[in-house]
Amino acid sequence: MSSFVIVIFGGTGNLAQHKLFPALYSLFAKGKLGKKFYIVSFSRRKFSDEDYRKLLRDEWGLTGSRNTNWEAFVKNIYYSQGYFDDISGYKELNKRLNVFDNEVGACITRLFYLATPPDKYLSILNKLKESKLAEGCGQGSEKWTRLAIEKPFGKDLESSIELDKTLADIFEEKQIYRVDHYLAKETVQNMLAFRFANGIFEPIWNKKYIDHVQITFAEKKGIAGRGSFFDGIGILRDVAQNHLLQLLAAITMEAPKSFSRESVRDARAAAIKAIRAIAPENVYKQVVRAQYEGYRNEKGVAPNSMTETFVAMQLFVDTWRFKGVPFYIRAGKKMAENIVEIKLVFIQTCHVLFKEYGCPEIGNVLTIRIQPNEGIRMRVVVKRPDSKLSLDTVDMKFTYNEVFGEHIDESYEKLLLDIFSGDQMLFNRSDELASSWQLISQIMEGWKKQASSSLSVYTPGTWGPKDADELIGQDGKKWIS
Repeated sequence: MSSFVIVIFGGTGNLAQHKLFPALYSLFAKGKLGKKFYIVSFSRRKFSDEDYRKLLRDEWGLTGSRNTNWEAFVKNIYYSQGYFDDISGYKELNKRLNVFDNEVGACITRLFYLATPPDKYLSILNKLKESKLAEGCGQGSEKWTRLAIEKPFGKDLESSIELDKTLADIFEEKQIYRVDHYLAKETVQNMLAFRFANGIFEPIWNKKYIDHVQITFAEKKGIAGRGSFFDGIGILRDVAQNHLLQLLAAITMEAPKSFSRESVRDARAAAIKAIRAIAPENVYKQVVRAQYEGYRNEKGVAPNSMTETFVAMQLFVDTWRFKGVPFYIRAGKKMAENIVEIKLVFIQTCHVLFKEYGCPEIGNVLTIRIQPNEGIRMRVVVKRPDSKLSLDTVDMKFTYNEVFGEHIDESYEKLLLDIFSGDQMLFNRSDELASSWQLISQIMEGWKKQASSSLSVYTPGTWGPKDADELIGQDGKKWIS
């Protein structure tokens, strides 16, 4: 790999400490970062380079130990102090980056990674422009400079458009990497291969055979000290607008023209655009929002907060393939399990041969497990081992660990490698975001018109409020755990 420098804005924050640095360290230990690279953390706290390295060492529990890989890795880490809205810190950062260019003897690729709260994005972007950091070392910024920005991309359609305009004013689209780490998960990527490389599935991947689809995103933990960030954002914007709609797109998208960056992104964008909008006056019929008991006592949360920690939705995708097929999506914190999975429930067509013996209520179900224990399961109907004819269901399954017996690269490792190599396939494009925000903004508009009683309360450690059961139950269906 060619020489590069990655500047992490918000280098003392949770994302940098627990995702980016561990991913960079893992890539280094695997020999995937090349011989010459620089990692610069930019934040407001005052640290020397060595003080910051010690902070990372303490965070990872390496105090008092000697780790050969760590000692070699840490020499590439630097710290630059500054405030996101103060130009002086950016000027000092520019001087340091110029020193790196001089050391290498050439312009090296600059990656600016915005690992900060979203309300800091515009300040950082404007200062990157004002300080001319965005121009690289001055020999064609589109070649030497890249920008990675984390979700959520705005708080609504209007702010998303404003952010996109600012990005477009400073960078070309080919320089922008909008990060949704779920797109880099191995199981999500495998959906394309599973669907289109297996002739037994593609012919039945449509409304003629699929009864409905369930997507579940459940976390046992609460907001985990992120109250000041999460409150006012909510799970609809924090998870549903990005992760869950991307999972839905992976299920419903048509086959790309080729396995190329733009072909895959074209297909993904078309799938999101095809999701049927929910008129604000109909939101109460198709969307459930709730808050776990005790949320308002969390640090950083307003005592009268109306922020949802759970959302369930009934959506439809208006394509020839899925027109009329309901998609039931739920996401929540303080749930019964940690699990992210997709279930395609096939139409139960019990053959006339077995009518008198009775068939299982739910027959074939294809489950794609995103986490934990990534893999795929297929529920099939079989005869029970008994003298009498009796039918039951069993699962045929595979997991990556059991079959391949090797570590799957963490999503952030994959994303960082793709950014360094210039591959944008697993990153959001602006038209994808516009379509998703149009859908989410109409839901939020509907919530504004509803009474406060529309926010249910559910008990931590459960699967959410009874309203979510009623949402899917009104169609004669139920959540499959």
